[in-house]
Amino acid sequence: MAIKVLHPGLASTIQDLGRPGYYHLGIPMGGAMDRLALKAANLLVGNPEDLAGIEAVFIGPRLEFTENVTVAVTGADMPVRLDGEPMPSWTSFAVKAGQALSFDFLTGGARVYIAVSGGIDVPLALGSRSTYVIGALGGFKGRPIAAGDELPVGDASNGKAGRQIPEELRRKPGSPAELRVLPGLYWFRMTEGSQANFFDDEWKVAPEADRMGYRFRGGRPIEFVPREQPFGAGSDPSNITDACYPYGSVQVPGGSEPIVLHRDAVSGGGYFMLGTVIAADMDLIGQLQPHTKTRFVKVDMETALKARTERSALIGRVRDLY
Repeated sequence: MAIKVLHPGLASTIQDLGRPGYYHLGIPMGGAMDRLALKAANLLVGNPEDLAGIEAVFIGPRLEFTENVTVAVTGADMPVRLDGEPMPSWTSFAVKAGQALSFDFLTGGARVYIAVSGGIDVPLALGSRSTYVIGALGGFKGRPIAAGDELPVGDASNGKAGRQIPEELRRKPGSPAELRVLPGLYWFRMTEGSQANFFDDEWKVAPEADRMGYRFRGGRPIEFVPREQPFGAGSDPSNITDACYPYGSVQVPGGSEPIVLHRDAVSGGGYFMLGTVIAADMDLIGQLQPHTKTRFVKVDMETALKARTERSALIGRVRDLY
């Protein structure tokens, strides 16, 4: 064992890049909400970018190390301390056996990622170490970490201290945050006025925001085109015959509050989806705090594909640093 959990923080879980391939069975991909941040943290400490680290939300954990390792913290702005001394984020640093890592109060963003040389070496579950709490799958005993847990670490001998990710490669949400949306299969269900309002209005992240999805409030309710109730669909205008939910899809139960489905979301159901947040912007959602002002921006497929290429290039620039 290399890490003793003295205090777990808030909803801190072990995450890697997820377990693709099981969504059709109702098991979501899961993994880090901010994939770029986790990849960067792993690369900083000399790990392959897909090793498992710790994702902490709003409040960081307090961890004691039982052997010498290299550590990096990326993601949200949450000041890092080692035995009480300030340490830089987005930078790898050496930690000696017996030292403790802790965090000050969050000042920006929502989630930090803690990578340790060798990675968090919990058992694989369906090819991933990511924690899927609802299914009690993966991670450390299928749950968030808790005080008293002892987390195993892989071979830490290849740690690389002194590496840093420059500011221009640390992608963060703007103010207001902008999330690009590609209208989808059920877009026609909305009136033209509601289609325009959705993109014109300013929304705010609701307190109901977690790994399953982010709810947004503040915009005008959605009005639907009149229809005959389809066989197998609920009576509410927002209901459809059960269908698959794409990752990032925007559903609006009752037409009032959009919900963007995220890493641990269910794979299908009976609410209509007005579109999908493009893949390039999903990391940004993981860094949004409740009450963050947000605007949705309408894009086409060409723009979405270009954004994906640009995001891949950004990750490539981080990878090429080391």
